[in-house]
Amino acid sequence: QVQLVESGGGLVQPGGSLRLACAASGFTCSSYPMTWYRQAPGKGRELVATITTLGGITNYGSTNYADSVKGRFTISRDNGKKTVSLQMHNLTPDDTAVYYCHARVFLVDYWGKGTLVTVSS
Repeated sequence: QVQLVESGGGLVQPGGSLRLACAASGFTCSSYPMTWYRQAPGKGRELVATITTLGGITNYGSTNYADSVKGRFTISRDNGKKTVSLQMHNLTPDDTAVYYCHARVFLVDYWGKGTLVTVSS
């Protein structure tokens, strides 16, 4: 079955960096767009970054970012390892949230359980 497992969250000081990873299984993730969402305390879930696929034959795809993270976050995929990563730099307290990996496979939405990122001094 489709599974998405996030990792890499933790506590980081403002201005610091973290790299999140999403391990995908049960489907050919290279053939589907993959997205990171986040949900801050008391707020709704918001899209952070998406990476599409170029026919599933490349490690690369086009990317899209929320305005709030442009220039600081980078989404990438490693199709061989079936992972999607989110490199985050210059983190601020506003980035504090649970970060979720998402894929829509055959019109069904799948989510990981999330990984908590806390930005605090």
